[in-house]
Amino acid sequence: MSGKILLALILGGATGAVAGYLGSLMLSKRMALVGGALGHLTLPGIALALLYDFDVSIGAVLFLGFGMLLIWYLERVTRLHLEALTAVVFSTALATAFLFLPEEETDIALLGDVSRITVTTAVITVAIALGIFFMVRHIYSNLVLIGISSDLAGAQGLDLRWHNAVYLICIALTVALGVRIVGGLMTAALLAIPACTARNVSRNLGQYAAISGAAGGLSALAGILAHATISVPPGPSIILASGFLFLGSVYLKVRRERADRI
Repeated sequence: MSGKILLALILGGATGAVAGYLGSLMLSKRMALVGGALGHLTLPGIALALLYDFDVSIGAVLFLGFGMLLIWYLERVTRLHLEALTAVVFSTALATAFLFLPEEETDIALLGDVSRITVTTAVITVAIALGIFFMVRHIYSNLVLIGISSDLAGAQGLDLRWHNAVYLICIALTVALGVRIVGGLMTAALLAIPACTARNVSRNLGQYAAISGAAGGLSALAGILAHATISVPPGPSIILASGFLFLGSVYLKVRRERADRI
């Protein structure tokens, strides 16, 4: 196994695992498709990174921050619904990206690329992924409570604004990491499918979160190995691997329900 593939496996496994873990929370809060909208917001940043040869995750974070601030500002001055403004901003970002995205780099921006990973990139990615994991783990139960009843959470003394701000920052950072391996079009799947897989086979909240992370990491590893073995694009390979895991979980769920009825 080459050094590049080993670095890709380390980076991809860490990114996939934290995306799956965070996705379990997003699915329970019915925000599973938010990752897709944020993925579109990253595309101008990815285009600039490819054009001027700097790290795509840095470009993604910069434009995610700008896009989220723009949505927040427009919501205040227009009073339009957040969903409508998100659609306006992310579709405009997508169109803007294609204006100056080099044609030969389009596949990388949309489908991901693991061929340009360095040791420094892998170390920084793993460090950020661990930071996101421990932060989300620290506030996981509080966010679940906020999702169930914000009034009850407030009555228990939870700072709703702080928790929601940390939660959104963690989502943005995870999306920025994810665009490297699955591109700007499939980040929603990177976050949502492992959580759906875990929902089918878990029996409690702890299992649900743990299986989500494991399914995300395993899918990323399988997809990158497929990319290295048969030269298919890494992004679609990772999402297909995640999809197969989901189908396996459906089979296990059906078998379990049949056994329970007997």
